[in-house]
Amino acid sequence: MEESRGRDEWRRLLLSLGMLCYPFLTAVGVAQHTRGPGLVAGYLLLVAVSACYLGIVVASMRSAWRSYWWLLAGMTVLAVLVAPLAHENVLILAAVIVPSAAARVDGRTAVALVVLGAAACVVVPMSVPGWSTDPAGYYAVAVVFTALLVHAFSRTATANQQLREARAEVARLASEAERNRIARDLHDLLGHSLTAITVKSGLARRLAVGAPPAALAEMESVEQLARRTLADVRAAVSGYQDVTLAGELARGRELLRAAGVTADLPTAYDAVPPERQELFAWVLREGVTNVVRHARADRCTVELTATSVEVRDDGVGGPAGAGSGLTGLRARVAAAGGVLTAGPASPRGWSLRVEAPA
Repeated sequence: MEESRGRDEWRRLLLSLGMLCYPFLTAVGVAQHTRGPGLVAGYLLLVAVSACYLGIVVASMRSAWRSYWWLLAGMTVLAVLVAPLAHENVLILAAVIVPSAAARVDGRTAVALVVLGAAACVVVPMSVPGWSTDPAGYYAVAVVFTALLVHAFSRTATANQQLREARAEVARLASEAERNRIARDLHDLLGHSLTAITVKSGLARRLAVGAPPAALAEMESVEQLARRTLADVRAAVSGYQDVTLAGELARGRELLRAAGVTADLPTAYDAVPPERQELFAWVLREGVTNVVRHARADRCTVELTATSVEVRDDGVGGPAGAGSGLTGLRARVAAAGGVLTAGPASPRGWSLRVEAPA
């Protein structure tokens, strides 16, 4: 799975580096229309444009969207500064800027951005004296083609990511099923035998009337040992069958999907310390159950950090706070030293949040 993710990232990086040809084409325009210090300034500006674009690629791969938008804005400003030096050739940079913006907005907005970008490539050269209109159609096609290429690649990358997540879920569910199977087998094989040993030891001790005191003490010791071992087996089985964060994430995603609710759940929980995972698993189970039963929501979002977990929906709210399950969960959280907050979310829906002690 890690190897597949690595291949996808390399393909994404290679495609992104291929788009650096657009600043190079703009540099050709700078060389045609500028001499002396202006030529050097134009080249330096295009180097800055390329650096911003590479920063956008890195920010996208790391999901640093705030940096992504700031770098995109900086690249747009630099393109405007290059315009007097490159003339109409600067418009080829729209084939970088427009698809980068369209990739991070909703469908209708993306289409509008692509149409406006292509139209600008045709209209702007006609409006600026001294600019040639000959390459306008080529630049417009480049904007549309690049946007479609980025969209197709993005859809493929998203599908691959969903496939990896589905495989991870299957692995987690298989692990949970195996743990439960081991617990059942352990209980069946050892629990029944130890129970029989305990009962028979007690019976033998009662029947051994007149036996030496040492023999009676040994039989009593066998009975006590069998009882302690039986308790240990039951404790181990209970531990195997306890709720886990991995299992509840997989269960919650499937439960929400079956209920027709869009599930926005994290795929990783490595940041949560082991001592908090069971508590957060109970919170997740209660929160998702309430969403499915009461919320009538379209989307359920789970935010998971090292010290907190929040289950939030966009439903009707209200009724989720009245169940006995929430009362039991509140007692469990209080026993762990945490703080539970449940109430209406803004602008709509319900939020269940638990803060664990630091």
